[in-house]
Amino acid sequence: MEADITREIQRFPIDPSRPLYEQFVERIRAAIARGHLEPGARLPSVRELAAAIRVNPTTIQRTYQELERERLIVSYRGQGTFVTRDAGAIEASRRALAREAVARLRETAKSLGLTVQQLIDLARIEEEDG
Repeated sequence: MEADITREIQRFPIDPSRPLYEQFVERIRAAIARGHLEPGARLPSVRELAAAIRVNPTTIQRTYQELERERLIVSYRGQGTFVTRDAGAIEASRRALAREAVARLRETAKSLGLTVQQLIDLARIEEEDG
């Protein structure tokens, strides 16, 4: 089963002020955390993905290297590159993404003059309203 990461990468517009590989890492990391790319799914080769999204293969190689460093993908010579089956690595990534989201939310609340407690109360109300 080969993962369709082309769609995940192209889901959002490119930010020209940031390196492409960083944006691709973020998108693939999020897709793995959300379960859109399942554990064990085969990823396209560097050349296949680069051709599909029309970027330099070096950009995809760097993307894959970073994701391997984070233990979110694994490569086997002659077999391909796959989403990790390591549930601990996926959970750690999921938690890191959640912490980043909370930090952004906290900063937004602070800029609006809201305390963390007010934010928690608002979240509870929103959850109840559902």
